[in-house]
Amino acid sequence: MKLVVVGNGMAGARLASEVRARDRSIQITVFGAETRGPYNRVLLSNVLAGTASPEQVRLPAQAEGVTARLGVTVTAIDRESRTVGTADGVREPYDVLVLATGSEPVVPPIPGATRAIAFRTMDDCDRILDAAATATGAVVVGGGLLGVEAARGLAGRGMPVTLLHLAGHLMERQLDAEAGLVLGEALAGLGVTVRTGAEVAAIHAHGVELATGETLASELVVLACGVRPLAGLAGDAGLAVARGVVVDDRMRTADPAIYAIGECAQHDGTVYGLVAPAWEQAAVVADLITGADATARYRGSRLVTRLKARSVELAAMGETHLTEDASGTVEVVRFSHRARGIYRKLVIRNDRLVGAILLGESPTVGTLTQLYDRGGPLPRDPAGLLFPGLDGAALADGPARMPDSARVCECNNVTKGRIRACWEAGARDTAAVVAATRATTGCGTCRDAVEGLIGRLREQEEVRA
Repeated sequence: MKLVVVGNGMAGARLASEVRARDRSIQITVFGAETRGPYNRVLLSNVLAGTASPEQVRLPAQAEGVTARLGVTVTAIDRESRTVGTADGVREPYDVLVLATGSEPVVPPIPGATRAIAFRTMDDCDRILDAAATATGAVVVGGGLLGVEAARGLAGRGMPVTLLHLAGHLMERQLDAEAGLVLGEALAGLGVTVRTGAEVAAIHAHGVELATGETLASELVVLACGVRPLAGLAGDAGLAVARGVVVDDRMRTADPAIYAIGECAQHDGTVYGLVAPAWEQAAVVADLITGADATARYRGSRLVTRLKARSVELAAMGETHLTEDASGTVEVVRFSHRARGIYRKLVIRNDRLVGAILLGESPTVGTLTQLYDRGGPLPRDPAGLLFPGLDGAALADGPARMPDSARVCECNNVTKGRIRACWEAGARDTAAVVAATRATTGCGTCRDAVEGLIGRLREQEEVRA
């Protein structure tokens, strides 16, 4: 069998490795439009901040026997002959084709937008850092997750940063208004000036003009105005495209030889923009095309948005915007302490956690993520989930208290039991556990938990000895 993967990002690279792990005989060719090997796009803000180097965010090299054609763009799909055409004139045959083309940044139709740098790829990161070397300040346009990460990354280098956002509060898709306000204040502590309700009228050579006529002087302007799926290749081939490439529970298009995964795929009306769903989809497709599990299906993902940086820790999940209603089916438990940058909110429906916002250090993140993910019953007094120890609420975050079924790494679905098994099999440090499980290689926010668990296992072994 000949497998062709279009896209060498976090989804495409994972698919190739998942297929190779299941079947050594399949011929695999991966086309990547970028000249670089695959890297962890989630951690680019750490590269901006200088807390990680480009080498440190690289993903593992492609598995043995995978042909990677870097810097080669696929321009057409011929479904009848089952070939793909590339910009350099090659026609590559396939038995199975997987589209993992990802997304492209949205560039708003404002005068001078081409003077700004979109924040999406490692090349973009290089361009931003080159400009930052001589700039005295920066303006970031867009206050979603990507814009917040870009702003805190540049501020981490000691650069004054102004973050402009059109909506009334930051990250309005994931956060309610009060959480957005607290997040803005936390960013202010890092040196970021947040301006919400700010409409950009034009970008000039030395600044940003607002709709009010005010001009903010800046030699560096970064655009983080969202992304859109790269689905044109599929559309040109006659495949169904809505927001993304339309797929079924097999992640398969209407053409049974063509699949789509990651940010370019639309499953059950949803396009997922986080890494964990892309990796779950890759595992399903790998099972199906290798025959490892013919019953494998993707049923959608329960999303948890995470941001962890110096002075800013955030987790948001589910239906965060729900409010209490007259029927009494929705209950909201909330705590806010703005002076300390803390905001915690639980949204409960029919005694199940359906949404949560945790801003600031919160020792119950792991417990709440498990309750949300599994739909498990809540304690009699849910307030105990916001304040550990209140009313005897159980904590799952501490290594000693976590059950083996508890997920430590959400992105890679790694449980405490799996880490324990790796330890008992001889993986005696973080690097060895990461190599065996891929834990920490997604958003990276679980590293402290993984290291804490390994430390606890080491302590237990020393006591037994």
